[in-house]
Amino acid sequence: MSYSQLAQLELMNALNNINSEEELNEFKDVVARFFAQKAQKAIDDLWDKGYINDETIEQWGAEHMRTPYRYAANRL
Repeated sequence: MSYSQLAQLELMNALNNINSEEELNEFKDVVARFFAQKAQKAIDDLWDKGYINDETIEQWGAEHMRTPYRYAANRL
């Protein structure tokens, strides 16, 4: 069995024990914190290796990456 499949089973077991909206919100917070910590570690690694720096962060803050809106007249 793969780690992905094991993780799915663990999540399903955990979800079966959630009995209220409060517990669901706590569970969602734990999962969110887990992935936030993984993202922070990845960012720290990029910083430590010199791939990103203060200038990179400033550039990201100035970027506009939204998808342009299409007007109804341009739609097929």
